[in-house]
Amino acid sequence: MNKDTILATGRRVVSREAEALKLLAESLDGTFGDAAELIAGASGRVIVSGMGKSGHIARKIAATLASTGTPAHFVHPAEASHGDMGMMTRGDVVMVLSNSGETPELADLIAYTRRFNIPLIGVAGRAGSTLLRQADVAIVLPPAPEACDKGIVPTTSTTMTLALGDALAIALMEHRRFTPEHFREFHPGGSLGARLSRVRDLMHEDLPLVGHDTPMGEALLVISQKGFGVVGVTGPDGRLAGIITDGDLRRHMEGLLEHTAADVMTPNPRTIAPDALAEEAVALMNERKITCLFVVDPQTPGQALGILHIHDCLRAGVV
Repeated sequence: MNKDTILATGRRVVSREAEALKLLAESLDGTFGDAAELIAGASGRVIVSGMGKSGHIARKIAATLASTGTPAHFVHPAEASHGDMGMMTRGDVVMVLSNSGETPELADLIAYTRRFNIPLIGVAGRAGSTLLRQADVAIVLPPAPEACDKGIVPTTSTTMTLALGDALAIALMEHRRFTPEHFREFHPGGSLGARLSRVRDLMHEDLPLVGHDTPMGEALLVISQKGFGVVGVTGPDGRLAGIITDGDLRRHMEGLLEHTAADVMTPNPRTIAPDALAEEAVALMNERKITCLFVVDPQTPGQALGILHIHDCLRAGVV
């Protein structure tokens, strides 16, 4: 294997596909907006379909749409001809992908949309193809060579189709004012869900709290019982006034049991709001070299609602 030749091929393929994406961006016209408008106005779901490599791209587009606020799913065209037509109903929008626009397996699916007046968006590389002639909205991919020199392997065409699907999904996401909170609801698991977790999702409501005049002997019992390694100290008004940590205990070791919680505490502890991202809480704890944050009500400063430990964030995958 000649590594220089392999490297040159790799660069050629990437460059050729990058050029095709530039062509795609320049070729987008009113039909792109028509497709987005058709999807946004649908009362049902987006049914995405394609055969072969286009089918793989269709699955990904359906997944991206669904995760960004546009209900969608994939229907295999061959399976559609054997019962899965029932997955499409009035109110849906069907988006069919085919580089040639003449894929035989798509015929029944296209006919079904015409019979039951289900809006059809066609995406293909040939303007006069059967798919685009039948479609309510026809999006033509620009004429770009496939990445292989023989022009037979679907590469550039599938890359353009994938990018087109992403562009539609993001355009619809922004139209719907889809927020990170919405995104987290659709991605509760994995690293994305962890990064978008809120403090209130991870905090403990069983708070380690003592009054400001509590003897330190009792405060030590609360620290031990709650298991956070700290205890919050409330003032006469019941609001969080300070915190006692291991460092505070060491600094007051001599005659510790003769003191009250107010004597030992560090006043005005660092806190966080319940709607803050857990990722923000981790950054704050790392910056301050602390392991816990009290969660307070931003509407009522000092009103403790919970406590968050660094271990809670780590267990949830927030790093």
